[in-house]
Order: sequence, then C-alpha cells, then structure tokens
Amino acid sequence: MKFEKKQARIRRATKFRAKHAARGVERLCVHKSSQHIYAQIVSGCGTKTLASASSVSAKIKNGGNIEAATKVGNLIAKAAKKAKVSKVAFDRSGFKYHGRVKALAEAAREGGLDF
Repeated sequence: MKFEKKQARIRRATKFRAKHAARGVERLCVHKSSQHIYAQIVSGCGTKTLASASSVSAKIKNGGNIEAATKVGNLIAKAAKKAKVSKVAFDRSGFKYHGRVKALAEAAREGGLDF
C-alpha cells in the first residue's frame, strides 16, 4: 500500500515537471517530510537553484506544522525577490494541495510571488 502511494505521488510530480520543462518557467518546488518542509526556486532549464528556504535552515522549533510552512513561504518569497524572480510555476511534487503545502503557497503569494 505505502509503496503504491509513493509511486503515484512520484508519477504526478514527473507529469508536472515534463509539462513545464518545455515552457522554461522557473518552478517553486516544495518537498515535505514528517518533520520539516523545504522550498526552492529552480531555473527554467532545471539545472540551477536560484533560491531556497526550509524549516531546518530557519531554525524553526517545530518544522512539521502549518506555522512553520507559513514562515518558509515568507522566506522563499524574500529570497525570490533577492534573486529577481517574480513569476513561478508551483511544483507541489505530487503532494495534495492542502495543509502545509497550501499554507506555504499562500504565504509565498502574500510575499509577492505570482503563480
């Protein structure tokens, strides 16, 4: 059961990346584990990381909750402004758009990212 669930998530992520690779737009990639959440902005060709933020580097006490995801969303928006990126495609890596992923996306939007 668990293996099938992970395979389905990876399939969804691969499908998104294949579609957006041709467009050449920067991606805001999100990854979550049970304890932390990570976000990075990857170049359109997929070879360079332009900005990154995570609940580990931000030294957030409990990185596995919605508050931490909101802080990481704000941090990635600031880092994107510094890297002169304003428009991105939101790559949720196959995770459902709710909970921590949704909180990170909304905080990044409020911070000035357009997606």
